Amino acid sequence: MNHQAMDGKTVIIRIELETRLAHFGRAATAIEQAGGDIIAIDVIQTNRDRSVRDLTVKISEVGSVERISDAIRTLPGIKLINMSDRTFLLHLGGKITIQPKTPIKNRDDLSRVYTPEVARVCEAIHDDPSKAYSLTIKRNTVAVVSDGSAVLGLGNIGPYAAMPVMEGKAMLFKQFADVDAFPICLDTQDTEEIIAAVKAMAPTFGGINLEDIASPRCFEIEERLRQELDIPVFHDDQHGTAVVLYAGLLNALKLTGRNLSDARIVICGIGAAGTACTKMLLAGGARHIIGVDRDGILQSDQTYSNPTWQWMASHSNAEGKRGGLTEAVQGADVFIGVSAGGILTRAHVESMAADPIIIAMANPEPEIRPELIEDIAAVIATGRSDYPNQINNVLCFPGIFRGALDCRATVINEEMKLAAAQAIASVIGDELNPMYIIPSVFNTRVVEEVRKSVIAAAQNSGVARRQPRE
Repeated sequence: MNHQAMDGKTVIIRIELETRLAHFGRAATAIEQAGGDIIAIDVIQTNRDRSVRDLTVKISEVGSVERISDAIRTLPGIKLINMSDRTFLLHLGGKITIQPKTPIKNRDDLSRVYTPEVARVCEAIHDDPSKAYSLTIKRNTVAVVSDGSAVLGLGNIGPYAAMPVMEGKAMLFKQFADVDAFPICLDTQDTEEIIAAVKAMAPTFGGINLEDIASPRCFEIEERLRQELDIPVFHDDQHGTAVVLYAGLLNALKLTGRNLSDARIVICGIGAAGTACTKMLLAGGARHIIGVDRDGILQSDQTYSNPTWQWMASHSNAEGKRGGLTEAVQGADVFIGVSAGGILTRAHVESMAADPIIIAMANPEPEIRPELIEDIAAVIATGRSDYPNQINNVLCFPGIFRGALDCRATVINEEMKLAAAQAIASVIGDELNPMYIIPSVFNTRVVEEVRKSVIAAAQNSGVARRQPRE
């Protein structure tokens, strides 16, 4: 286990004390002096000679696992048995499981769920494949598919290391929207092989959630699958970010008395998320967008080897502005960052229009920390949970898939994404203020409002195959 990775976290320390040689107070003092704060004590075993206890310890920024373990080992009569990271304990054996909907108690039950009676169900589906939705798990099941090439801020860590993230995603689907999701981590990063694998497994699922697949490969994979499958395919890193960003921006514009069509918007970081955000804003009516990446402001008269940049260049910067980030933000109303930490400065924000809106979504370090500009920015949002206004995809994907599954949509189109964003924004009413432009992921209204709006948009745009019962 990487002990350094546990610093600043909570660990469980099991110690054994010889009662004639040691007092617990010595251990508590040593832990505190090493930078630990004991927040819980559990007595595991005790007798006249020995006592075994589990100590739940929060490690401060100045403390470390090594310092605490070394301090305990120097104490006479106290034995350090083990130290466990609570996060690692949570992941032991994985975080999800499969449970049967009905128990098998006798031979009759067995014959109905399996052979021989199940054959009649198979024949019914063979005669009418659409019955797979009513007679199998298909109607409520989503595949969470990754190749492990762009996982969180960790980069290309491969399919095995990506599994904990995909398991977590499956948990969120179930917790927030009662969607049964299953992690599928593919041991290939070849575009054609990924497409073939997803198509081959599609009969089992009612929808496909693509996750943590690197740009630009993710664009072709999603587009091909959308064309070749008749179930919704949604790359959450692109569209989930765009939907929640758009929801937050709608409320921020309302607070500052602006219209989307008039707002001057800078998008920094033209990858999967930046491109999806641009498409969402254009679909919503934005007319003044400038895209900035490593080469500076993207120009329509330039040729770029990156097809994503080329698309952005032809759909933004109508005024032909040139330069880098400094020139791009001058006079801008909105900064949207999906790039790298610390690249936006206070001087940049000061050069923007009065009461600027800053949405800095780089993780774990935003493009600029809110405390550096809270006196000059009208609204600030980030991708972090320890600041107000977190732009979090969890607000989007559970409800959007719940709605798409319930109406058996063939795709998740732009109309459905816009509807989802407007639904998220609408959850905040009179309580709207600069510190609260986006609802909490634990707001129970979010999923249902998104679901209803997505179903309506699917029906109005002609992609729904079913009228769900309320």
